[in-house]
Amino acid sequence: MNRLYLSLFCAVCFFFQLEAVAQKTTNSSVWGQIAPYFSPPDSLKDSFGNYSSPLVFYNGDTVKTAQDWTKRRREILTQWHGMMGEWPALLEDQEMEIVESSKREDFTQHTVQFEWVPGQTTTGYLLVPEGEGKFPAVITVFYEPETAIGLSDKPFRDFAYQLVKRGFVTLSLGTTETTNNKTYSIYYPSIDEATVEPLSTLAYAAANAWHVLAKVPEVDSTRIGIAGHSYGGKWAMFASALYDKFACAAWSDPGIVFQQDRPSINYWEPWYLGYHPPPWRKRGLPTEDNPMRGLYPILLEKGHDLHELHALMAPRPFLVSGGSEDPVKQWIPLNHTIAVNRLLGYENRVGMTNRPDHSPNEDSNEVIYLFFEHFLKEQAKEAGPK
Repeated sequence: MNRLYLSLFCAVCFFFQLEAVAQKTTNSSVWGQIAPYFSPPDSLKDSFGNYSSPLVFYNGDTVKTAQDWTKRRREILTQWHGMMGEWPALLEDQEMEIVESSKREDFTQHTVQFEWVPGQTTTGYLLVPEGEGKFPAVITVFYEPETAIGLSDKPFRDFAYQLVKRGFVTLSLGTTETTNNKTYSIYYPSIDEATVEPLSTLAYAAANAWHVLAKVPEVDSTRIGIAGHSYGGKWAMFASALYDKFACAAWSDPGIVFQQDRPSINYWEPWYLGYHPPPWRKRGLPTEDNPMRGLYPILLEKGHDLHELHALMAPRPFLVSGGSEDPVKQWIPLNHTIAVNRLLGYENRVGMTNRPDHSPNEDSNEVIYLFFEHFLKEQAKEAGPK
């Protein structure tokens, strides 16, 4: 009965979200179209669950001021980097190499290469719209870079293509080689002796991508966001939380907090936060015969969860495009970041939509695109809601 009730609840919520999207033609601004998604339902407002408050230092002291939060934020970041492994120095001095260029519809598509981890080069796609001036930009991340530019059979995952059509420069990246060999991530310095958790290494690679994208002449470096779905949602979440040069972020159904009973919220896998040297544990839910290994069980034992990383975004805005893995109840951990933003004097910086399925759809994606329209375009012209 509980599962049936939850399904019906999600369906009703999704219906009202579709109605809100349908109202977009009657609103005078982009913000008017997405504002309903930036407040939890009344039943979940100010509900914080059993998650530890990011506004409490690890020694028990309370964060009371913005200055306190600066120290607490640094404490969280230091703690997580210490647990996951310290990043190598950022590769700030390089520029991406354009390998091939072609005109496609009303934008230019460049095949590009750059070093995203020391000693490891990646190939991606830079899409640049027609026109003059500095454009906002979005990095998209997924299993491989072709899907986001619309060159695959996966529907509603073409974030880079749809955004360039709306006047954004986009950089599409993916882990093609490791996806093909089913190791999925990036390993530094090697898959046999990784010193950084792979999900953190993905975030580090995205930070290096930020630096090469910021040097593109058509890009406004103060207006670069990041987006991804599922695997890419996890990647985008960690990248934006751990690297504060990302102006905003959209995370599509990554599983925003830990769960050990959902196969797709699988942070325990060795290519995310459960790294251990090969041979790896058998893929799948943790069991007594196939236990979690590496850092992940330590994180659980010490009471850490991903809401601590969400809080690192404040006051930068983010949108959770929730599906089957991030239902309405996930407003509970998100309320902790709302509380941090309020301490800092901000409202309307944490948003979530909800759909029944894991896969994105036209309506959920429309909110993602409007989110970037508002926070990377509208807010460049005005202060925006606060």
